[in-house]
Amino acid sequence: MKGDYQDLVDEISALLATPATLENRDFGLIAFGAHDSDDDTAMDPVRTRSILTRKSTPAVRAWFEGFGITRATGPVRIPAASEAGVYRDRICLPVRHRGVALGYVWLLDADPGPSAAQLAAAMEVADRIGILLADEERAGADLSRELRAVLTADRGWQYDMAVTELGTELGADAEGLHLLVCVTPWTAEDAPSMRALPGTAALSTVPLPSPGPEGAGTPPGSAGVVPAEAAASPAGPIAVAALVRLRSAGNPAPAETVAARLRYAAAGGTSDAPDSGAAGPWAGAAAGLATPRRGLGTLGSAWREAVSAARAARAEARLGPVAHWADLGAYRLLTALPARAADDAAVRELLAPSHTELARTAEVFLDCAGQAGRTAATLGIHRQTLYYRLSRVEQLTGLDLDDGEDRLLLHMALKSVRL
Repeated sequence: MKGDYQDLVDEISALLATPATLENRDFGLIAFGAHDSDDDTAMDPVRTRSILTRKSTPAVRAWFEGFGITRATGPVRIPAASEAGVYRDRICLPVRHRGVALGYVWLLDADPGPSAAQLAAAMEVADRIGILLADEERAGADLSRELRAVLTADRGWQYDMAVTELGTELGADAEGLHLLVCVTPWTAEDAPSMRALPGTAALSTVPLPSPGPEGAGTPPGSAGVVPAEAAASPAGPIAVAALVRLRSAGNPAPAETVAARLRYAAAGGTSDAPDSGAAGPWAGAAAGLATPRRGLGTLGSAWREAVSAARAARAEARLGPVAHWADLGAYRLLTALPARAADDAAVRELLAPSHTELARTAEVFLDCAGQAGRTAATLGIHRQTLYYRLSRVEQLTGLDLDDGEDRLLLHMALKSVRL
C-alpha cells in the first residue's frame, strides 16, 4: 500500500514538475517526492519538520486549515508567511472520497505556477489517492471493531464467533505469529493510527474494568476486560490493544517498537515518534507484552497477559515502562487477584497513610529475603532502626515475621496494593 501512495505522489510531482508531499487529514506524513533543487528556501521549516518527524505541529495545522482546505474540493493556493515558518507559496490539493476529506497533497507554488490543465490532471490523481485512503480506513475500522469484539467477549459462542470474524478480516495473516500489546492508560483525544505502527495487524481501543469489590483481576470471560455492552461507559480506564506481527518468537523488537510509540501517543504525542525510555511526557503510560502466539484462538488469554504486564509495569518501576509477561515473576499471580485483595484485616492498619515508611520498610525487608544487613543498606538506616520498625510492623499486623506464611501474606498484600 505504501508503494502505491509513493507512486501516485511521484506521478503528481512529474505532472507539475515540483516535489509533492502527501499527508493524511491529521497532517501525518504518508509519502513525499524527492527534492533535487539547490534552492534552500524550498526546504522551509514546515516541510523539513514534516519529513523528518512525519508530523506537523498543531500551530502549522491551524494555519493551513485557516485557508479552508478541510472544505475545499479543488486546489487551494496559500501564500508564504515567514512568521509561520512557511517561506514559499504553496498549493494544496485536497484528497477527498465521497465528500470526506482524507488527506492533502502539498506542492511548492511558483510564478506562473502550474496551469489549470495541469492542476486538473493532478486532482484526478488525488482522487485515486482518496480511494486508496478510504479503502484503508474502512479496512482499519473493520479490524479495530473485530479485535475489540474478541477482547471484550465472554467465553463461549460469542468469543468463537468474534475470533472467526477477526480471522476473516486478517486473511492469511490470521495464522501467523503475533504478539499482543496493551498500553494503558490511553488519554489521547484521537485513536491511534496503524499507519505509524509498522507490523501492526490490528489495533483498537479497549475498555478495561474499573476497580471494585469484585476486582479488576477477575473480569468476565478470559479476556480481562469488561463486556462489550459496557464499552461506552466512562467509568473504567481505556487501553490500546495492538496485534503485532512477528518473524520470530525470540525477537519481540517489532512489538516493543509499537509499544514505545503508543506510550508516547498516549500522552498526546504522535505515534510516529519513537520512545526509548521512561523519561519524557509519556512516562505515565505503561505497556504490557503477552507471550507470542500463532493463530487467534488464544487471544483472550494473550490479552489477559498483556493487561497484567501493563498493570505490573505501572506498579513496579523495575518492570517498566514496557513489561513482558514472561518477566513478571510473582506479579503473574498477583495481577490475577481481585482488586481488593490487599484489603486484608491483618495489614489494613499498616497500609494507612500514617504508616507509609513502616510499610516500605516491611516490603524492602521481604524483597531482601529477610536479610537485615541488605535491608538496612538498601534503606540507608541503622540495623537497630530496622529492628525497631519491624517490631512495629508486627505490632500493627499481628503477624510473625519469622513465620513463612505470615511473611507471604504480608508480602502479597504490600505488592497487591500497588496494583
